[in-house]
Amino acid sequence: MAQTIFVPKEVDLNEPRVAASPDTVKRLAALGFDVVVETGAGLASRIIDAEFTAAGAKIGKTADAAKADVVLKVRRPSDAELKGYKSGAAVLAIMDPYGNDAAVAALAKAGVTAFSMEFMPRITRAQSMDVLSSQANLAGYQAVIDGAAEYDRALPMMMTAAGTVPAAKIFVMGVGVAGLQAIATARRLGGIVTATDVRPAAKEQVASLGAKFLAVEDEEFKAAETAGGYAKEMSKEYQAKQAALTAEHIAKQDIVITTALIPGRPAPKLVSAAMVASMKAGSVIVDLAVERGGNVEGAVPGKVVTTANGVKIVGHLNVPGRVAASASLLYAKNLFAFLETMIDKGTKQLAINREDDLVKATMLTDGGKVVHPNFANAAPAPAEPAAKATRTAEAKSEAAPKKAAAKKPAAKKPATVKPIVPGKNRGDA
Repeated sequence: MAQTIFVPKEVDLNEPRVAASPDTVKRLAALGFDVVVETGAGLASRIIDAEFTAAGAKIGKTADAAKADVVLKVRRPSDAELKGYKSGAAVLAIMDPYGNDAAVAALAKAGVTAFSMEFMPRITRAQSMDVLSSQANLAGYQAVIDGAAEYDRALPMMMTAAGTVPAAKIFVMGVGVAGLQAIATARRLGGIVTATDVRPAAKEQVASLGAKFLAVEDEEFKAAETAGGYAKEMSKEYQAKQAALTAEHIAKQDIVITTALIPGRPAPKLVSAAMVASMKAGSVIVDLAVERGGNVEGAVPGKVVTTANGVKIVGHLNVPGRVAASASLLYAKNLFAFLETMIDKGTKQLAINREDDLVKATMLTDGGKVVHPNFANAAPAPAEPAAKATRTAEAKSEAAPKKAAAKKPAAKKPATVKPIVPGKNRGDA
């Protein structure tokens, strides 16, 4: 009997992307699955129901999730959505678990096997599954487009009989996937581009795109990268020196784009109010990290703020979603590439190998428990009554060994391991 894959319409009004495309529906159907796409799921990504139908999908309704063996989503399912999923279903989405312990616990309680796609390791085998890269790439592109729109002037130098239009000076802070694409896009549009990052390797990457690199290149800078190519958090002393250098530079810029993120923590503040005040009227700052607290002092999530000195701070939410038609096509292929690795080609059934490196890296919940090592300690015991399930993670960890506590002291909690999330600490917003 064929298993069912369900693709719902995203319930978040700020999420126009969809987790499937006509191409991936066709491929999933060819693997032997029944694919059900909720009516209207792709409209905001310019994919009409008829295109899904032509690719082999059935158009269904929200209630069809109850029959699904696999649910493909963009964002983590809400509590209301989880109530409609059957226990044991595999759910693939961008789960955003950091700081959302209650939501992670809800996934476990629902009994679903949840995969957090943003935890996909950055290895050769998983390149086609890397949602952070595919979406950050588009975010970097769109950041330049948004910056140019707010700048309201031409970006390239233009020499005309009526005079010369100077090229816009564009500064990119954070040279990960998003930052590199921002540099490339700004260069294509004719801007004079500079960029900065704490990773030494970024200097060569910036130069390869025709931009100029800016950083305090001291001993700490030379050691500011892990063996895996990820950025380390810098000391307060280094941050102060780098801030002084960038403050002087920012004052001369027309457009600044910030992309810096650290996994599991608020976004680092890169641009202070004083730096913003030093910029000339009409300048623009685009903060791609605004959803994590922002890199720019004064940035407001979901708004374009104009400061007293006439600088615009752009804080658009879900920037990849601003090019949803392209973002959905890439994201859908990321999901398909990963899901395909978990399908038994002989039986044409989902067969999750829990020893597979990709599965171990991305599996968040399974069998009623939170299984990812970075979140398991915050998980509630699945048999707890509903009233207890709403307690904080700290209360749970204290309550669980209550009986044993009378006989011997409770064991210390294991130290929290700081995860490296592919892309997130490489300047990908």
